[in-house]
Amino acid sequence: ILMVDEKGKNMKCLTFFLMLPETVKNRSKKSSKKGNSSSSSSKLPPVCYEIITLKTKKKKKMAADIFPRKKPANTNTTAVQQYHQQNLNNNNTIPAPNWQGLYPTIRERNAVMFNNDLMADVHFVVGPPGTTQRLPGHKYVLAVGSSVFHAMFYGELAEDKDEIRIPDVEPAAFLAMLKYIYCDEIDLAADTVLATLYAAKKYIVPHLARACVNFLETSLSAKNACVLLSQSCLFEEPDLTQRCWEVIDAQAELALKSEGFCDIDFQTLESILRRETLNAKEIVVFEAALNWAEVECQRQELTATIENKRKVLGKALYLIRIPAMALDDFANGAAQSGILTLNETNDIFLWYTAAKKPELQFVSKPRKGLVPQRCHRFQSCAYRSNQWRYRGRCDSIQFAVDKRVFIAGFGLYGSSCGSAEYSAKIELKRQGVILGQNLSKYFSDGSSNTFPVWFEYPVQIEPDTFYTASVILDGNELSYFGQEGMTEVQCGKVTVQFQCSSDSTNGTGVQGGQIPELIFYA
Repeated sequence: ILMVDEKGKNMKCLTFFLMLPETVKNRSKKSSKKGNSSSSSSKLPPVCYEIITLKTKKKKKMAADIFPRKKPANTNTTAVQQYHQQNLNNNNTIPAPNWQGLYPTIRERNAVMFNNDLMADVHFVVGPPGTTQRLPGHKYVLAVGSSVFHAMFYGELAEDKDEIRIPDVEPAAFLAMLKYIYCDEIDLAADTVLATLYAAKKYIVPHLARACVNFLETSLSAKNACVLLSQSCLFEEPDLTQRCWEVIDAQAELALKSEGFCDIDFQTLESILRRETLNAKEIVVFEAALNWAEVECQRQELTATIENKRKVLGKALYLIRIPAMALDDFANGAAQSGILTLNETNDIFLWYTAAKKPELQFVSKPRKGLVPQRCHRFQSCAYRSNQWRYRGRCDSIQFAVDKRVFIAGFGLYGSSCGSAEYSAKIELKRQGVILGQNLSKYFSDGSSNTFPVWFEYPVQIEPDTFYTASVILDGNELSYFGQEGMTEVQCGKVTVQFQCSSDSTNGTGVQGGQIPELIFYA
């Protein structure tokens, strides 16, 4: 046998002398007839072989050494992309007989089998009836990637089926899981990540499940926090649950007004209404519960009447702390909503006004909410006869945190010349994009204290990214200003770093100026 390399050069020549069975039989008969033959002559000669090396010896190389990880030649690139696109799109088998030569590593060759009918020994019909998709699989690969698949195909109760129906998993999510098992690649999208997490949990693919949770945590916001809270409880992911509560507590009004709030289940609704640390007005909680009830009526195919809304809310209605509302909110909102009975409305009015208060089924104690933290970046403050003056110029500073927080507002210095009122336009930006802004007024009493100015809603701040805090003040009086500024401040469990901002045109920087405090929830 002559072995040649890809260039046609001789590598080795192997010569085998084989003893055929018939020849062995004939020789044995001949040997038995010769009685005077010695015992040594009756033995059969062993199989002989000879290796003749036609080239100088070289150190053996692995596939990775022979085929370094680099872009293949143009002719091969087109073929590789073509085959890869085929197996992603439509389960076609690879037509080329030598496709293995296009992929230098076992990982890449294994990835070719993803969503490919070539050598497939099982098929999955995935999705609910009417939206199913038939996907090919390879038992060995699947069993290596999932203990559930291993038990399904090689366990004691394994069933030898050519087709397996999976109606409770979305096709896109199942494909995402298969891609991880075959290709060692995690490909997640916002609209399928929850379904992918469900598939990863069902088939016990823990690393993919962890990646889904990390994806959800990084994309967590007030708009989807309530839905993710419901799902995190279903999937038993306590870390994700805690992150959801952090967002819901700090940005409660945004979360309650989001469309996602109406999609939660009844158990999650109850847990939110019970929440002691919701940072929201009670009238907002009340209106959110009514919005949920209206959508729940649609889910149950009920007419969204007042009676049916109250019916679907059930005992959860009494978790709304209506007596803790401001009197104006109750009189103009809850009392006229129709959701309360006449006796309930009368009793709550008496609760507000009477010395002897009636007993109520509603919780009357106000929620505690969240206590804001203050990060003070100056070690001292001062005032001078010509500083700190405001003529429509911007005071700005950049900051970054090491943990997710929610900026509720800024603490600002006031007048150094007695009582005065200032108009303040505050703004929070990230890479030039405005995340929050508000225009308000505050009154200073002439002391060196700081005075809070709030955003309409707390702004979510991600860790390890610099944000720009800015304020434009309008006032006739000079104010105090900070001195001996610090570049890093430890505030509870949160570390805040400061650096100068190019937006600052009124002199504020790290060492001195305005915006002495960041007010946040953590």
